[in-house]
Amino acid sequence: MTKYKSDFLNILEQRGFIHQISDPEGLDALAAKGRISGYVGYDATATSIHIGNLISVTMLYWLQHTGHQAISLMGGGTSMVGDPSFRDDQRRLLTVEQIAANIESIKSVYSHILDYEGSNPAIMVNNADWLLKLNYVEFLRDVGKHFSVNRMLSFDSVKLRLDREQSLSFLEFNYMIMQGYDFVELNRRYGTVLQMGGSDQWGNIINGVDLSHRMDGNQLYALTTPLLTKSSGEKMGKSASGAVWLNADLFSPYDFWQYFRNTEDADVEKWLKIFTRMPLDEVARLGALGGSELNEAKKILATEVTAIVHGREAAEQAAATAQATFESGAIDLSLPTIEIASGELDAGMGLLNAMVSAGLAGSNGEARRHVQSGAVRINDTVTDDARATLDSAALLPEGVVKLSVGKKKHVLLKPV
Repeated sequence: MTKYKSDFLNILEQRGFIHQISDPEGLDALAAKGRISGYVGYDATATSIHIGNLISVTMLYWLQHTGHQAISLMGGGTSMVGDPSFRDDQRRLLTVEQIAANIESIKSVYSHILDYEGSNPAIMVNNADWLLKLNYVEFLRDVGKHFSVNRMLSFDSVKLRLDREQSLSFLEFNYMIMQGYDFVELNRRYGTVLQMGGSDQWGNIINGVDLSHRMDGNQLYALTTPLLTKSSGEKMGKSASGAVWLNADLFSPYDFWQYFRNTEDADVEKWLKIFTRMPLDEVARLGALGGSELNEAKKILATEVTAIVHGREAAEQAAATAQATFESGAIDLSLPTIEIASGELDAGMGLLNAMVSAGLAGSNGEARRHVQSGAVRINDTVTDDARATLDSAALLPEGVVKLSVGKKKHVLLKPV
């Protein structure tokens, strides 16, 4: 027996997306009755979004897939302020040109996940279209009067910052007002009734729900996802080399595939539900596997998610590269490759520096620990010498040096 009447909420519930809904019965009735419009907002503070954002983009996919209107809102205006939520310091302020470049870079990811054409096209909107045109005094009179400073100070995103006696600028304090106003503006322009996001955005989203009710008397809805953590308790989204970005120039399709291939056993079924579009009965079958068969399920998970983000061809190439590297022992030239100046090899490049440059370690100290533990291999030969150097004699016939840490992290150094 299903919990909800609408296909949209049933899918989100069955796949583990729902953490909080402001009015579950009301939203469910509306989505079951007809087509609704919903959105997720993304600030353009970097050239790419990351794997945490993939969860909310996937919710937009299911919204569109079940016949509703999906809106991806780009924060061209709010990015000029920066969300202070749960941060210890103020974000670096970006120029208009930097924000515009970031938005252009991010757009490519959405086109892989959402359909912006077809019979029910998704819409991409930029809040700079209205926020940058606001008259400050009028905005304060029309919108600011609906916000209680006492209530704003009570939100965890602000309260934690102040409790630590860390500065919160007046600029940042305005962010939640601007985000709340976005919801009002999208409701007026597109009839949008739903905003979705991560659980850390609950307060900001509810501000928009309340603001629309106060200004226009409309009923809007908030829906958030749980903070996803691995079974080990570690927050999902970090790799040895940093954040798991969705743009290929920041995090290669191969590294992306490997990230999901390395999923903890207990998380396989959960990630299959959330990050893939596979039927739930097949997800349950794969999640119930054990031993070496579970490793095959991890490969399926890695390939399916990589195909969604980077395309099927890139996903299959990553899988083939992994098979060639791990199962046949071959030197696969499609492994992540770092170009280095040929003069560095001629002079002798320190192993520890090479590992840091290749992203296999965050510091010389971490690299040394890997070496001392016997986890480091040069051209598939284990080395325990932290003072080792790489020179032209280390080059393989393919013209590269293969550096490895453990069984799953490999990088090719290519002199140019």
